[in-house]
Amino acid sequence: MNITMHETRQEACRSHGAFESRHLFGKLWSRCPACAAEIEATEQAARQLRDKEAEQVAWQRHLGHAGIPDRFMSRSLKSYAAEIEGQRRALAFAEAYADNFDDALTTGRSAVFIGKPGTGKTHLAIGIGLRIMHRDGRSVLFSTVMRTIRRVRNTWGRNAEESETEAIAVFTKPDLLILDEVGIQYGSEAEQLLIFDIINDRYENHRPTLLLSNLDLAGVRAYLGERVYDRLREDGGEVVVFDWESHRCAV
Repeated sequence: MNITMHETRQEACRSHGAFESRHLFGKLWSRCPACAAEIEATEQAARQLRDKEAEQVAWQRHLGHAGIPDRFMSRSLKSYAAEIEGQRRALAFAEAYADNFDDALTTGRSAVFIGKPGTGKTHLAIGIGLRIMHRDGRSVLFSTVMRTIRRVRNTWGRNAEESETEAIAVFTKPDLLILDEVGIQYGSEAEQLLIFDIINDRYENHRPTLLLSNLDLAGVRAYLGERVYDRLREDGGEVVVFDWESHRCAV
């Protein structure tokens, strides 16, 4: 019997039941299309995961010392000691923020952590970052304001290894930017403009930012300026106050 390339026949798949098989060539017939689609979806997901992991490795290599310091890599949300009501509220916010980070990426929802040194601001912020990195494969950058400014300033030298645009992109690209020690220095107008450019770029592209400061709310607003502060508070952005005494020795 002559078989044409257009011939079909009925076959049965153990998983998906009856399907129409097409003659390919020789004695070869097509397999269950539902099975083929599932295999393709699995392979595509694996490819995307490998690409994401490779991107993360390249990203961390590019960041160098601007990433999360080794001493903070154990600061998970689960290891945070919430002993009083204020700490429990702060932890609940951090867990909800991390667990709903896809929503934050859609809206650009940011937050400001303010309070005395040693009250756990950095611990919870990094805990958020670690959770979304490990669970969701999100890119996270932890930096201080001074380190951010220094990296950009280093591009101004004649032998700089990166351009100013590339340096700023380091802080605007990640899914989450954690910017620590806001206001610890007496910010010049040029420094404030640089921080504004970074936050504004992230704001326009719906990329969330967590700002950490030892200042009170008035001090943070004065340092950032009303334009930056307003952008951080849009889309449900919150100020989380850490108003208890230092527990650094217990962390």
